[in-house]
Amino acid sequence: MTVKEEPGNFPKLKNDAFLLACRGQETPHVPVWCMRQAGRYLPEFRESRAGKDFFATCRSPAACCELTLQPLRRFPFDAAIIFSDILVIPQAMGMDVQMVAGKGPTFPEPLKEPEDLLLLQSKVDVNKELDYVFKAITLTRHKLEGKVPLIGFTGAPWTLMAYMIEGGGSTTQSKAKRWLYRHPEASHQLLKMLTDIIVEYLLGQVAAGAQALQVFESHAGCLGPAEFQEFSLPYLRDIARKVKDQLKESGQDVPMIVFAKDGHYGLEDLSQSHYEVVGLDWTIDPRSARERTGGKVSLQGNMDPCALYAPKERIYEIVKKMLEGFGTRGYIANLGHGLYPDMDPENVGAFVEAVHAHSRHLLNLK
Repeated sequence: MTVKEEPGNFPKLKNDAFLLACRGQETPHVPVWCMRQAGRYLPEFRESRAGKDFFATCRSPAACCELTLQPLRRFPFDAAIIFSDILVIPQAMGMDVQMVAGKGPTFPEPLKEPEDLLLLQSKVDVNKELDYVFKAITLTRHKLEGKVPLIGFTGAPWTLMAYMIEGGGSTTQSKAKRWLYRHPEASHQLLKMLTDIIVEYLLGQVAAGAQALQVFESHAGCLGPAEFQEFSLPYLRDIARKVKDQLKESGQDVPMIVFAKDGHYGLEDLSQSHYEVVGLDWTIDPRSARERTGGKVSLQGNMDPCALYAPKERIYEIVKKMLEGFGTRGYIANLGHGLYPDMDPENVGAFVEAVHAHSRHLLNLK
């Protein structure tokens, strides 16, 4: 990395609509980005990734930078999100994680019983183990040339724990939930271990140049309200509080987003968890979400990704209704989950265009 590409010497930000919306401030239009905007729906992404190991790509700052920038060359997104994966944390703790074609992430030796926690690196030197992510963030901040802000991210403790015990994807998370009921103390031990590493990891991302942070609680929907209160929410709150307290000491203030997929039962709690933004999936009505969060936070979401299979005129109508439900202040347009590989890039472009055009129209009416 050249001197010019070190952290701290970054180009001036030209489009701050996303950061303003995170803080509930006025914006010239509703900002928009998409989860998994750097993904297999783009032919150039498939070409770049062809024949390459997924996690080897994650460990290459130059490759991550290129994949992060690809969607911004096509679409006027208002934010970039670094290309990486939530499972780099279990890897840093000493677990083997492989991306298996047609199956997804796979742990050949998942955690089975509480004594397996002794096999994990409980104290991780994130600057050593996850340095490649930080280098990717710094390089990307420079290559973005101030076009839009760069978002860093992490998986939340419960979501990571579920992967580490299930050994991959699961519809029920029954092996991981067995731990919650049978081994609550060991579960809290693992969740605390993950929380400590996540805090250091997010602080490292900010030091490297991340301008906002998103915490993905992708498996919230497998928990009931009581289990969420015990095994998810306290750790989500700890992460935001600890990251913000440490940033405050150095005079920094970086907006944070929490996205608890299918965790609609926890919306009120999430809006009082030290995050500026609560991300929503498509199962929540925009007006209801505004009422339930009481103006305490900005909201992000929440178009059903499958709406992108609709004709462009229909996409425009869906976006129009969504924006009217959320309003234009303290709102970031996004999907309710990530983009799917078989989606047409043209329809993604239509989504972005519809958000910008209709939000400008609504703002002009004021």
